[in-house]
Amino acid sequence: MPEARVVGSLADVDRAAWDSLFPGVPERYDYLLAVEQAALPDFQWRYVLVSEGDTLLAAAPAFLTAYGLETTLTGAPRRILEGARKLVPGALTLRLACLGSPCTTTASLGFAPNVDADHRPALLRQLIDAFEREAAAARCGLYASKDVIAPDRPLWDAALRPLGYRPMASLPIADLDIDFDSLDDYLSRLTYSARKDMRRKLRALDQLRVEIRTDVDDVADRLMAFYEATRARADMSFEHLTADYFRGVPRLMGERAFYVLYFEGDDLVAANLLLQDGGVLLDKYFLMDPERGRRLNLYFLSWFTNVRLCLERGLSCYRSGQAAYENKLRLGSRLTRTSIYFRHRNAAVNGVMQIFAPLFAADPTAGLAA
Repeated sequence: MPEARVVGSLADVDRAAWDSLFPGVPERYDYLLAVEQAALPDFQWRYVLVSEGDTLLAAAPAFLTAYGLETTLTGAPRRILEGARKLVPGALTLRLACLGSPCTTTASLGFAPNVDADHRPALLRQLIDAFEREAAAARCGLYASKDVIAPDRPLWDAALRPLGYRPMASLPIADLDIDFDSLDDYLSRLTYSARKDMRRKLRALDQLRVEIRTDVDDVADRLMAFYEATRARADMSFEHLTADYFRGVPRLMGERAFYVLYFEGDDLVAANLLLQDGGVLLDKYFLMDPERGRRLNLYFLSWFTNVRLCLERGLSCYRSGQAAYENKLRLGSRLTRTSIYFRHRNAAVNGVMQIFAPLFAADPTAGLAA
């Protein structure tokens, strides 16, 4: 009979057993351990496991934190809640228990290869039950999942809907399929105006020195300054990363994580943290000097550098993350929709939240060509 439990450190879980549930996923054991060891402020880590005997059948990372309801909103909804917070400072912060990690792209739910589709909803339900007990003991009122991709919605619906969870639209994921043989072939697929614009922008590469490496200790201060400036400009932010995160990810992941650094002369002007696994190149963070970055078109130069890396390494997908959708669609990416599932432990509060939450789920791709 499967049994579920929750542990507070990934070091308590066998690495091979965990990774066997997440084949080809870039953000698996080593990455999650790097996140845990990075000492991100205001997060408590949990790992939910369902096992039968000594065999791990299902698992997911999770976290507990204090969540301000305006944290991941933009525009008018954010301004409304920020105004309300001034009137009732403590009322809009909830103790949140969330499946997934603030530093992963999706919900990060894994099953043993021999668990068939028919048995997965029951295991997920068991996993959720164990996590909710842990969350209640930690006095969390709001329960949620990280971004669930559209193909997995039937599984999560079957497990969570009966418990009172509701899905809400979240940020899509952008993927570029590397189904071409060269950069020229890729460029030929873009519109004439995009192709002409990219060729012009690519000339700036002649002004730069590009390095690929895992050790960034000598530029760590500069990199962190880029990160803090990027975070300050962001429309929304949740986690606050540390220098230990940026150093620790490649240290623990080895060749599956690396930086592409861009120098103008001897000055670092941009840094791109990338993860590679299972045929996917995952773009985690692109950080740059804002003034020189715009002048040198560094966003687009990094894009083509990463596409070139995919070609050289025989990778089939460049996953560029959850922002700047207009540029990514223009450059040939396809979008995968995601959803957050949530419920509040208090039935009355849950009813109110489920009525009003969709009003705050603005679609960042509205009006863009699919």
